[in-house]
Amino acid sequence: MYSIVELKGVKCGYRCGYCGNEEGKDSYGMWSHNMTVQDYQDLIDRGWRRSGKYVYKPIMNKTCCPQYTIRCHALNFHPSKTHKKTLKRVNKFLSKGEMPVEKQDEEHEGEPMDSVHEEGIRPPPQVSLNIDHSEVQDVTASPDTDTTNSTPPTTPREDAAPAPAEKTSNVMPKPGKGADPSRPPCRKAKDIRKERRLQKDQQMQQEAVSSSPNPTPSKSSSSNQPKSLEEFITESLPNDPLHRLEVRLVPVSFEEPDFMASYEQSAALYARYQMTVHGDAPHECSKSQFKRFLCDSPLEAETAPDGPDVGYGSFHQQYWLDGRIVAVGVLDILPSCVSSVYLYYHPDFSSLSLGTYSALREIAFTRQLQQQSPKLAYYYLGFYVHSCPKMRYKGQYRPSDLLCPETYSWVPIERCIPRLDVSVYSRLNENAQAGDARALKDLGRVLVLHRRTVMPYAAYARKRKGSNDEKEVEQYASLVGQTCAERILLYRA
Repeated sequence: MYSIVELKGVKCGYRCGYCGNEEGKDSYGMWSHNMTVQDYQDLIDRGWRRSGKYVYKPIMNKTCCPQYTIRCHALNFHPSKTHKKTLKRVNKFLSKGEMPVEKQDEEHEGEPMDSVHEEGIRPPPQVSLNIDHSEVQDVTASPDTDTTNSTPPTTPREDAAPAPAEKTSNVMPKPGKGADPSRPPCRKAKDIRKERRLQKDQQMQQEAVSSSPNPTPSKSSSSNQPKSLEEFITESLPNDPLHRLEVRLVPVSFEEPDFMASYEQSAALYARYQMTVHGDAPHECSKSQFKRFLCDSPLEAETAPDGPDVGYGSFHQQYWLDGRIVAVGVLDILPSCVSSVYLYYHPDFSSLSLGTYSALREIAFTRQLQQQSPKLAYYYLGFYVHSCPKMRYKGQYRPSDLLCPETYSWVPIERCIPRLDVSVYSRLNENAQAGDARALKDLGRVLVLHRRTVMPYAAYARKRKGSNDEKEVEQYASLVGQTCAERILLYRA
């Protein structure tokens, strides 16, 4: 089966939703009539992304806010402090019904998605929580403050009145004897408890090994191992919680009974989310818009012997709370990753930080699929936009990589941040000699579909003498790469 695309060309000078520049965004797009999951995997690994059946690629060195494809290493992911708080917040609501009063904005949370609907989001003011307490003491110290235990300012105010002299005794204090050498050194109670716990665990392991008829090498104590993401997701949930949350994976297909049974409810939730959160007018989030944007997909459902049991393709991951849908994550399951497309949720539950919660559930889902398909090991969060503080939260899902816009190689985000702090557009690959391994080398081998016939571009050009589309085809092939250009059919009228 072939993927078939039709060029839509370059879209220049349209409004950027990240910085508000009315003519700052540039992208290259094409309409995908259908596409194999492997072709789409290769395309997103070259910076492409889909919105419905429209597949686009930002022109990185021209757009005002460059968008870097970001992926998280799902198997090595460990939740941050903020992620753990979000999971505990949701579990507390499920078990006791306690709803947070205000949404926690600890990481400028947004939804793990990128789409045309993100254009309306304005970033909130960024608040830095990285406080150096030694600097705070210096700043708050004043001539009227007792600073006997603080470092005096390097440049004292000459016009300030001298502080009143303190009454002191003329008798010098006697030197102390110091610590009693006969007593053990002081230790923190926390360290003592930790040592006792380790000793107790070791004693229990030794007793278990000695009592076992076939002793095996003892594993490290579970108390020393950090909790897994899956443990945090189910932590503190009683057997009979006040609210019941069920996560269902539904294939996006109008021939699928489960998808059709929940379609009306899902479309209504989408409209409510768009109008409340993004300020859309009713006609902008109608049922037809919902279908075009989040239900129409070029991906063909596929299965493979070494693939996951659910197969590949586009899915809706629905979150059912007490029998009704409160959130939906739109996902593409591809040969090497789970790609997050969009998330919408009931605005009444925004204080639960469902954007973060769903991303953590999707990472856990990726890890589950990897057990069935070993090469499916990454979670793609869409685009990372360093110039937009609202979108930097995606960099908190670590370890993660950004895609170099010139070599299309993956670079750890820690090495990218210093470069992006200097310039919003950067060649992230530090190796100046590295190039695009799949760069266009032979334009004649590009496959085209002309009058229902598949042929290489060289044959098409001979057949269509005087055709002036060579530059257009060359630009397309250079953006998709030689490999995809030889597999995907480019429609020619």
